[in-house]
Amino acid sequence: MVVLAASVLSKSGKVLVSRQFVDMTRIRIEGLLAAFPKLVGTGKQHTYVETENVRYVYQPIEALYLLLVTNKQSNILEDLETLRLLSKLVPEYCYSLDEEGICKTAFELIFAFDEVICLGHKENVTVAQVKQYCEMESHEEKLHKLVLQSKINETKDVMKRKASEIDKSKIDKNKGDKGGFMSMGSGRIESSFSDMSISSSGSGFGSSSGLGLTADVDSFSTKSKGRQLSSATAPPKGLGMQLGKSQKTNQFLESLKAEGELIVEDAQPRAGQARVAAAAPTDPITLTAEEKLNVTLKRDGGISNFDVQGTLSLQILNQEDALIQVQTETGGNPGILFKTHPNMNKELFSNENILGLKDPNRPFPTGSAGDAAGVGLLKWRMQSADESMVPLTINCWPSVSGNETYVSIEYEASAMFDLRNVVISVPLPALREAPNVRQIDGEWRYDSRNSVLEWSILLIDNSNRSGSMEFVVPPADSSVFFPISVRFSATSTYSDLKVVNIIPLRGGGAPPPKFSQRTNLITENYQVV
Repeated sequence: MVVLAASVLSKSGKVLVSRQFVDMTRIRIEGLLAAFPKLVGTGKQHTYVETENVRYVYQPIEALYLLLVTNKQSNILEDLETLRLLSKLVPEYCYSLDEEGICKTAFELIFAFDEVICLGHKENVTVAQVKQYCEMESHEEKLHKLVLQSKINETKDVMKRKASEIDKSKIDKNKGDKGGFMSMGSGRIESSFSDMSISSSGSGFGSSSGLGLTADVDSFSTKSKGRQLSSATAPPKGLGMQLGKSQKTNQFLESLKAEGELIVEDAQPRAGQARVAAAAPTDPITLTAEEKLNVTLKRDGGISNFDVQGTLSLQILNQEDALIQVQTETGGNPGILFKTHPNMNKELFSNENILGLKDPNRPFPTGSAGDAAGVGLLKWRMQSADESMVPLTINCWPSVSGNETYVSIEYEASAMFDLRNVVISVPLPALREAPNVRQIDGEWRYDSRNSVLEWSILLIDNSNRSGSMEFVVPPADSSVFFPISVRFSATSTYSDLKVVNIIPLRGGGAPPPKFSQRTNLITENYQVV
């Protein structure tokens, strides 16, 4: 058996892929393949045609022909077995059995044909073995890549150390120009800025009710200019402790600021805690309804995944307000499935939309003002394949023109939600400089480290339900600009769950406690792939 060539042709006779396994001229193989469509008859059941010199063994695959050209002395049964194996391999490598799909995977098909046929003779292989051979997974290659990556990381570490040494030498030079070191009270600022501390020994700094002055300054050599370089903790005002030369210290810090250094003074931890506590909710009862959106859209249109997961949590500050029930109202969306906490009375919620514990005499757990998580009462989930449920769709149109790639991106927002803080992140090829943004509805920022272009819209409402952006980059494949990631938030949800009342269970006719409700819709994973 000798296979002269294996080819894939269209029904019209156009040669898409052809692999020759013996020496022959191009004119001869083109002549053999050009004669095949004329020899194939209609209405015949056999799948081979013989001429004076060669035999054509073929198999139709949708709108294509898979063809083996052999000599007449070959074994027809072995030829049919080879053809059957090749017919299984073609769909494995081609995503679509048409002219475009074959041409895009031409080299993969040629490599697979070479694994099946060697010098015109069939190899004893299976489809799985051919795929394994073509993948060419190599342990040595993986090891080489790991070693190469470790060398790159080591080089980056050396680069950072060198940059730190250069920064340190510059600061030492500036310090030497300003007079060496300065003393503050009994302490002094050491000449090496890597461990700058104000000592408090011997002059009552540490013996005054344990209030000591300590200014731990991070090493100047580890941070570049423009970033936070030092942190100083100062004693609270009004305690009667003063430094004799604090004015000189302020002058020194002002001189560093004048040179471009950023000096950030941290407040006492207690003051910071007070600010955090002020931002926490102050209402006796706070209920938070939050939905997380997981959406995967196809770049050509349609939904690959749409999943909404929501939770209702309860936060109670005072123990006397913990013996309650929560009256809710749902939006009536039939696609949403609610699930209560195991400790909740399911029948009460199913019949009256009231969330209460199974034991009515048991109070809800309480938490401090800083406990923002609260207690979970209710969960729900919604999945859909309806494209109209998607709050924001993204269309990306890259097109190459000459030595440039023009990328047009547009968004269309549904009228269901007003979206806030929208950020559309578009991956870009590695660029030496920022892309040329020709037109944009909103703001843009280029992240050079991750090679990502971020398109920001502060608010999408009825005034701007659609918008577009156009930018230009060097020539690149269209797949480089995907997947596109999207982040946003909204103050309304799919479930439209509302808390209408708080029912107190304590006797005495006390009025219901005050409560506040927060509603938030956020994206957890929102992509266009």
